[in-house]
Amino acid sequence: MKPRSAPNNGTHNKNKLARTFQRVINLRTASKIASTNGVGIGTYSHGDDVKRKAGLKALIAMVFASVTSIKAAYAELQMAQHPYDGEAIQVADQAVVEQLKVLSELKHKFLKQDLDLSPQVTLMLAEIQEQQSMMRTYDITIKNLESDIEEKDSAIDLHHKQLEHCIAFNKSMEKKLNETGPLFMFDNIQFTTLNPSHFIQVLHCALKSVRSFVRLMMKEMELAKWDIVAATKAIEPSAMLAKQSHACFLFESFVCKTMLQGFDSHDFSGLKSLHREQYFNAFKTLKSANPKSFLVQNPKSGFAKFIRDKYLKLVHPKMECSFFGNLNQRKMVISGGFSDTAFFMAFTEMGRRFWLLHCLGLSMSDQVSVFQVMKGYRFSEVYMENVSEESLFIDEIVDGADVDFRVGFTVVPGFKIGKTVIQSQVYLSPVINPNGTSLLDGNTLR
Repeated sequence: MKPRSAPNNGTHNKNKLARTFQRVINLRTASKIASTNGVGIGTYSHGDDVKRKAGLKALIAMVFASVTSIKAAYAELQMAQHPYDGEAIQVADQAVVEQLKVLSELKHKFLKQDLDLSPQVTLMLAEIQEQQSMMRTYDITIKNLESDIEEKDSAIDLHHKQLEHCIAFNKSMEKKLNETGPLFMFDNIQFTTLNPSHFIQVLHCALKSVRSFVRLMMKEMELAKWDIVAATKAIEPSAMLAKQSHACFLFESFVCKTMLQGFDSHDFSGLKSLHREQYFNAFKTLKSANPKSFLVQNPKSGFAKFIRDKYLKLVHPKMECSFFGNLNQRKMVISGGFSDTAFFMAFTEMGRRFWLLHCLGLSMSDQVSVFQVMKGYRFSEVYMENVSEESLFIDEIVDGADVDFRVGFTVVPGFKIGKTVIQSQVYLSPVINPNGTSLLDGNTLR
């Protein structure tokens, strides 16, 4: 069976016009026959019947031609709305009104049996009018399709620009994250003048890398179609966030907790017990090195062991698989190698700064310890810093209720260096009790 070819509108219109001419010729032939075989006035004849049928055909053709014209005018009226063209709307509206008048006149002619039309001419004119109206409708349809194409092209161009912006932003972020050269800002730190301000300086540098890594991790989650809300609930099920964007604090909390786990132990850095100055020398060595090159050259060093251990604890296999489609990076780390992906290098730079922080802490004369503020504790300005004032503005507050803000979760643990306290960074959440009594005990950190 041969496939049927698509219809050609031009051929279809020519065929339709040819059929119209044929009907006109037939009508003329019928009229001549009727006049040749005519009978007396007042007597119904076959010729009268032919004329009546011809008149009805012409009337119907005019009705269809008017309806097609109304359809075309209505399409023009719709098109003139967007963008608004007042003059075109008036012209289209007038065309609709005129054709409605024509239909009304045809209705009266039909009811009065006033079919004194010239069938041949009327049929031809009606056919031409219908074809012209259909062409107008097709033109409008084409213009609408062209307009839709232009809008879609504009939307595609906009998406391309947004994509280019995102790619440029990601490259810029990767570049910043991969700035893993020497940390010259610590050149002023000397062993003989070590004090808590130096520790705070390195801590701030480490936390800066945490925020950069968390932004990269959340971007990967979005690309992998993660449910961010479900992920935050897995970290802290009962966390109450003032804004959805505050989810980053929960991820920062998770990263800091994992990276600082075991910080009080000498084994944290993977180094054997050393003297204070030896820890400081280790600090100076890695501070001035490129971490990627250092790992390649020293795959069995304490820093390499630290990076492997923390990566496997922080990055869950399911997370890695959803980000990269496989576990090749994890297998490489387990086998003693190190990946050169932007994600792993960002993690390595963050790990380096925490490792430096630990070495610097063990270099100090006073003992350094970490403290974690428990959930539900009262806020203390001595031991705590609120990471966001916006957390104090929660929409879902019951009118007339006694609202008390407590620690929802710890974002960054605090530190003690001798008698010096470095505040813990916490996220405050409201505790609401309609009866005015506290739902939690009055504990605070001691």
